[in-house]
Amino acid sequence: MHSLSEENYLKVIYRLALVGKEKISLTSIAEALNNNPASVVDMLRKLVDKKLIQYEKTKGVKLTDKGRKIALQVVRKHRLWEVFLLEKLGYAWDEVHDIAEQLEHIHDLQLADKLDKFLGFPQYDPHGDPIPKANGEIAVMYKTTLAEMSDGKSCQVAGVKDTNASFLQYLKKLDIGIGTKIIVIEKILFDNSIVIMIGKNIKTTVSKVFAENLLVHE
Repeated sequence: MHSLSEENYLKVIYRLALVGKEKISLTSIAEALNNNPASVVDMLRKLVDKKLIQYEKTKGVKLTDKGRKIALQVVRKHRLWEVFLLEKLGYAWDEVHDIAEQLEHIHDLQLADKLDKFLGFPQYDPHGDPIPKANGEIAVMYKTTLAEMSDGKSCQVAGVKDTNASFLQYLKKLDIGIGTKIIVIEKILFDNSIVIMIGKNIKTTVSKVFAENLLVHE
């Protein structure tokens, strides 16, 4: 059994690898966890000793097969709990993340499988992130952002890069959720903002930051 802190480190390293960081540095881990570098060094040594990561200053941090398996288990539980909290307990999508952060560390071996079955084996969590299966398989992860769509293109919301409550609340205010149809009407060269049509009748202008944090597919 691994500690809550160890699991959080493995989860963060897994996420940093997913976003395409070629070299996962001590600094990037410290920033992601809002922790000081000295504490990160101590934990990395522990994880190396347990053969959960490989670490060299020149090459950065990499999960071992054992470390990746544990990280996937934590991520799987987190995302399943988010689905449960939203669909079964009525929490809003901007509320489920912080609660799932606590629930993901329950170590009962059967819990994730039972929860997965109870929920009907969902592929994605409420924010559009793919839910790993028990065997480690994972659905397609959407990476295209609204900012990358060209004028006149139609797309559907597939997820969010930023799960900050303020961003999710803003999306809710605009009536945007997973599956919402959006048409890119015009990109404004001056500030890279984008004029969009949400659904059939909501026309608005969103910022570059907004567009870079909304994942879509055609």
